Amino acid sequence: MSAYWIAHVNVTDEEAYGRYAKLAGAPIAAHGGEFLARGGAYETLEGKDRARHVVARFPSLQAAHDCYNSDAYQEALSHARGASERDLIIVEGV
Repeated sequence: MSAYWIAHVNVTDEEAYGRYAKLAGAPIAAHGGEFLARGGAYETLEGKDRARHVVARFPSLQAAHDCYNSDAYQEALSHARGASERDLIIVEGV
């Protein structure tokens, strides 16, 4: 069963976050992840507004967890910490 990463982000340091974005794609793809939404137009209907929204689909909940915990993704993520305010959840698909 597929799983989804859903991220809501406010970028506070474009340069550092750009390094994260450049490095994050490879480990996501290596774990079978594919982007369904990455930025783009949006409308907040309820809750806290964030300027950037990302949805990535993984082949399984385990693959989504393995990607997040991988050394390569954690290296990428080190550039996003302090360069953004992020909420990231993993949701199992139906």
